[in-house]
Amino acid sequence: MTLQIGPHSVQPPVVLAPMAGITNAPFRTLCREFSGGKGLFVSEMITTRALVERDAKTMRLIHFDGTEKPRSIQLYGVDPVTVGKAVRMIVDEDLADHIDLNFGCPVPKVTRKGGGSALPYKRNLLRSILREAVGNAGALPVTMKMRKGIDDDHITYLDAGRIAVEEGVTAIALHGRTAAQHYGGTADWDAIARLKETVPEIPVLGNGDIWSAEDAVRMMRETGCDGVVVGRGCLGRPWLFGDLVAAFEEGGEGTYAQPTLREVARVMVRHAELLGQWLENEERGVIDFRKHVAWYTKGFSIGSELRKKLAITSSLDELDALLSELDLDQPWPIGADGPRGRTSGRNRVVLPDGWLDDPYDCAAVSADAELDTSGG
Repeated sequence: MTLQIGPHSVQPPVVLAPMAGITNAPFRTLCREFSGGKGLFVSEMITTRALVERDAKTMRLIHFDGTEKPRSIQLYGVDPVTVGKAVRMIVDEDLADHIDLNFGCPVPKVTRKGGGSALPYKRNLLRSILREAVGNAGALPVTMKMRKGIDDDHITYLDAGRIAVEEGVTAIALHGRTAAQHYGGTADWDAIARLKETVPEIPVLGNGDIWSAEDAVRMMRETGCDGVVVGRGCLGRPWLFGDLVAAFEEGGEGTYAQPTLREVARVMVRHAELLGQWLENEERGVIDFRKHVAWYTKGFSIGSELRKKLAITSSLDELDALLSELDLDQPWPIGADGPRGRTSGRNRVVLPDGWLDDPYDCAAVSADAELDTSGG
């Protein structure tokens, strides 16, 4: 089963969702190792303004390991001209092989400026951004990720899908939630099926509530989508991508990873080590790793004191020593494959004044909407 993204054949049809502070080069390396290099692994979200201005942090984030093929960058932008410049820069400097555009971020400090999942409501602005991106991409495929809409009264994904096809977008990923849902409730897989029916010309990828390989297979079967995008389900579980390969290529049943705590601890140390190498500073790498500890250890019997200590480690030796104090022979916990990461919802989306008055006016979005925040 193969997903075609322009000239790139993705097999199995599985994509790592961009997540700020998570899907950096070290985490992508881990996921690729477990998948045997199969699938598509997208960078953290890159803001177009920061890229064009060659912000130092941003230039580090677009670094790809020599083994990453294709190199996939997700861009977030609110100004058509700046988006076009960023895409042209990627092409001219050979920075990536595939560009994805983010229109799914539900974070209030982004939507209140008209960015993220608020932007597709302004149909003409969305069209302008897509036109600039595709027009400057040359041979590079341009895809997009979005949500159903702002809320149940302002659904945008079908209109956005048709605009994307008309402007030459290669594929669309849909998170089956509105911005108002944030990460709460249940993802609407029926919306993914409706989008596929609406834009049969290009691949549609489904996103939302994929916690296991079985979920991914079921989503494709129930919706008819062409591939899946996995985000929160892989937090603290990079081996999920090995499960996905098994499910799609080997029949999968009964072959999924259920690592002991000892095996999980080895991955944790390697993850922290990779972060230190990437940041060129072991302490910074271990500190950056801290946010992953709760995800990796979810469901295991550890104890509150050790959990607290693991969450404030600052060296590989300290991390390794603390992990050695655990009962490392513990089996994979029952129920640990379920939801993880953010699960909260909210009822009201903060928007610019008058944003909903006219879906077709040529609204301009404040540059303040371009923040280092992801989601979708």
